Amino acid sequence: MKNGQIWQDVDGKDIQAHGGCILQYRDRFYWYGENKGAPNCPSRNRVDVIGISCYSSGNLVDWKYEGIVLKAEPDPESPLHFSKVVERPKVLYNEKTNRFVMWMHLDSPDYSFSGVGIAAAEQPTGPFRLIRTTHPNRQESRDMTLYRDEDGAAYLIHAKDWNKTMNIARLNESYTDLDGTYVSVMTDQEREAPALCKHGGLYYMVTSGCTGWAPNSALYAVSPHIMGHWKLIDNPCEGPDSRKTFFGQSSFLFAVNQKHYLMLDHWSPENLQKSGYSILPVTFDEEGIMTVRWKDTWDGPEE
Repeated sequence: MKNGQIWQDVDGKDIQAHGGCILQYRDRFYWYGENKGAPNCPSRNRVDVIGISCYSSGNLVDWKYEGIVLKAEPDPESPLHFSKVVERPKVLYNEKTNRFVMWMHLDSPDYSFSGVGIAAAEQPTGPFRLIRTTHPNRQESRDMTLYRDEDGAAYLIHAKDWNKTMNIARLNESYTDLDGTYVSVMTDQEREAPALCKHGGLYYMVTSGCTGWAPNSALYAVSPHIMGHWKLIDNPCEGPDSRKTFFGQSSFLFAVNQKHYLMLDHWSPENLQKSGYSILPVTFDEEGIMTVRWKDTWDGPEE
């Protein structure tokens, strides 16, 4: 699979799973993301909401289309109406409830609502049903991700104040709501597209600058405590066009066999359905410095 380009599933069709995440459940991986499989709206760099797609794989290379697991709705009052905004879906599995829980950025067409939606399903392939929409801790939420810690606690990381600040908010035990505990970090840094991982006792957060569809330099921050002080470090990317994040934007960090990988979206604003993907290896040196190196192809996780 050539990094930076649109990928195809096992049936030879374009994978439509943008701004998404990869969840491992039992012996399979599930890739959730925005389905943008339609032409851009006239005079707008947007695709009407189709829904959230799911693909499954046993090796992270050969992806089977499992369908749209959360569909757009025809009711104009619905937050999932095709005219609205549904972005950056992230899914966690909760062992206590045996449910799969999806959080996503929900918004109005003019991005004035800036909230989140929470949906749940009994199976990884859905169907997911919307439980509620909310403003986390009564604050706005734009680009977001989820992170589950080693102790099972889960967190919503979301941009607020028109992306000027990042919030880290703890979820309740069922992952279907917040428990009221949160911190604001990276104040006035104007970052979006957060992605988190943990290595060597430190938490790492990769973010993008706020330049719309245009690529920019990624930055990463570190903290010894997920709800502690985060220190911005530098651009972790290394290789051609590293100062433009290889013409991509961070979407998710995941680990397989104790090795970390960063997913990128390569947005094609004039034809979003042809936006590409990359999965790149992440390494850490003895001092904890994070590096994301460019590779021309994604051939699956290293042994």
